[in-house]
Amino acid sequence: MANVLVIQRHAHLAGAVKFEFVNGREGKLAKALLTAISNQYRGSGEDREERAVAIQWTLWGKQAEHAAEYLGKGSHVNLVGRLHNNQYLDSGGREVYGVEFTVEDIDYLDSKAESEARRTRSNSAQQAASA
Repeated sequence: MANVLVIQRHAHLAGAVKFEFVNGREGKLAKALLTAISNQYRGSGEDREERAVAIQWTLWGKQAEHAAEYLGKGSHVNLVGRLHNNQYLDSGGREVYGVEFTVEDIDYLDSKAESEARRTRSNSAQQAASA
């Protein structure tokens, strides 16, 4: 399967960005996972219904570092990326198939004030939970 372009507009993050460093070909590489939810509408008139679509996206490198720093639960984003197949052998020698969504472009839709307020609330909640 060739890469397929995927666009998710006016999405909000369902939780915090999961950030880590992984071993790459040329050393450590930043990786971030985020789950974005957007609402899609089907039908028209009285038959129109709203359906939430959640996609887990992977970001790499500086893009991952920036997402981990500036985004949090509830952040609003537009995402453009690609869907591609993932195939590998598991520890039992069985073939495993899956798909992955990788971000190519991300637009941060929150204002600077909204973003800072969200980070402040998140940091306060983390400090309260650890106390």
